[in-house]
Amino acid sequence: MPGQYRWSVDLLPREIEKIAALRIPAVLVFGVLEPSSKDEIGSASWGDHGIVQEAIRTIKRAAPELVVITDVCLCEHTSRGHCGVVKDGRVLNDPTLELLARQAVSHARAGADIIAPSDMMDGRVFSIRAALDRDGFTDTPILAYAAKFASGFYGPFREAAASTPQFGDRRAYQMDPANAREALRQIELDIAEGADLIMVKPALAYLDIITRARARFDLPLVAYNVSGEYSMVKAAAAQDWIEEQRIVLEILTAIKRAGADLIITYHAP
Repeated sequence: MPGQYRWSVDLLPREIEKIAALRIPAVLVFGVLEPSSKDEIGSASWGDHGIVQEAIRTIKRAAPELVVITDVCLCEHTSRGHCGVVKDGRVLNDPTLELLARQAVSHARAGADIIAPSDMMDGRVFSIRAALDRDGFTDTPILAYAAKFASGFYGPFREAAASTPQFGDRRAYQMDPANAREALRQIELDIAEGADLIMVKPALAYLDIITRARARFDLPLVAYNVSGEYSMVKAAAAQDWIEEQRIVLEILTAIKRAGADLIITYHAP
């Protein structure tokens, strides 16, 4: 992914100061671990001194006004690379929920402003909301990856974050790209469980889902312009096949026009 970097905590303040100076309002934090730090349940993801927790504190010291959103999932922290606990070759939904809740609470304790579960386990918004409330974080919002499709557009990110599944794929818990009605049902369920913001991911190939969600739901709607969408533009621009800035602005305008209130994109620093 040209122009994208994995930042160590010691180098993070310099980058955060640049982001704040550009008046970018928020950052979404993902943790990247060495293989030796991973295990079957992703236990490194909820430690007080984990990479994400340390990054949150560092960002807040460098730019207190910057909104810090944290990805909550097990895929980057487990040896199997799946978003949930694996047993006998199957991803188990219910045993995963407690671990996601522990991770979410640890992020809130470190200073995260918004918790964003991306795992697509059933019931995870309810479990995280309950855990945050029990720990006193009743005002910490949840941004639910509510309509997250099993997409080929995630490839560059998975390589960068070393989170590709070691077996199979994620179609058992992410959504079928052909099924628009299921997306609306999933969004409705997440709202009922306590989501404060809802997300459609990917964005560009799912503009119709964004539009349907905007027409049906009143919550703030987020669209994630993902790594593959970004990398295709960069690859074409490198060949001088397109006018990069014009294309980027056209894509982001289309996402906004479709109904997104907030856009997560790699085209921002």
